[in-house]
Amino acid sequence: MSATIRDIKNQTGLSLATISKYLNGGNVLPENRVKIEAAIRELHYEVNELARGLVTSRTKTVGVVVYAVESLFNGTLIKYIGKALRKLGYGLLICDSDNDEELEERNIRYLLNKKVDGIIAVPVSSDGAFLKPAREADVPVVLIDRPLKDSSCDCVRIDNRQAALRAVRVLIANGHRDIAVISSEREYTAYERYHGFLEAMDEAGLSVPEEYICLGGHSFEGGNLGMKRLLELSRKPSAVFMTNYEVTLGAVMALNDSGLSCPEDISFLGFDDLIMSHIIKPRITRVVQPMSSLGEKAVELLLNHIENGEELMTTEIVLGTGFMEGDSIRALE
Repeated sequence: MSATIRDIKNQTGLSLATISKYLNGGNVLPENRVKIEAAIRELHYEVNELARGLVTSRTKTVGVVVYAVESLFNGTLIKYIGKALRKLGYGLLICDSDNDEELEERNIRYLLNKKVDGIIAVPVSSDGAFLKPAREADVPVVLIDRPLKDSSCDCVRIDNRQAALRAVRVLIANGHRDIAVISSEREYTAYERYHGFLEAMDEAGLSVPEEYICLGGHSFEGGNLGMKRLLELSRKPSAVFMTNYEVTLGAVMALNDSGLSCPEDISFLGFDDLIMSHIIKPRITRVVQPMSSLGEKAVELLLNHIENGEELMTTEIVLGTGFMEGDSIRALE
């Protein structure tokens, strides 16, 4: 049977009122705190956060809403968010929006019904309408990866356009002129990376034939179909820039199925340093996002609102990216 507050009373000789005050975050005498904490450890007492929430209006729980839980990018973010929250004594509830804006809005309402103290979101939507219930409930929200139009939420992200621009410059520096891109224009990150690609090409005075621009889903399928289209061209590109992890995987699979090889027949430049990037041969040269920092900074911002009562405002933290050299770019004469 689980220990109760009365067991702590019997163990310490303190009153229920003193023990309850401590458990609900109140101040008690230092010697009483030592007694209570020792009894909690010895009895393996577990605080009922939902019951505590009725008194403190806090549940020590944060909701995390992601556009697709199957995405390894989101799974990695959740890992770092959860790790940062655990250090601070918080738990998390995870909701998958499955790339569906209506489901995303329902997820927000679900988390509010669960009385979460705050929400971290990697959104599907491009505007903040789905967050209206959270604003009305005065529950703080922090965004990761994707800022929203008409939204007064903090956001932690990278400079996607600059990261893409610098990456494509590497292809150009290696002598590539016929460079294609596989991307999407729907998602904020894809849009910014695609336009970073165009900016790098324009900066170098290079034109991009229409058939070298493959805009589909920011997904494995999008990368696979885009690469197959490029391989069917009579004048194939010498290099391809792919704007996220799933797109890169899909493109690699299409190339493998074609019988051609990288970088001998075509050079690859991808995005995200996730697990398959270390397994695929050749190793893909890629832009590296600071995954742990994205999660940790989002938690830091959210907890500032929850615990310190900081006013909600639009604060953007823009983190830098790295670059991981691989074996997927061939230098041309």
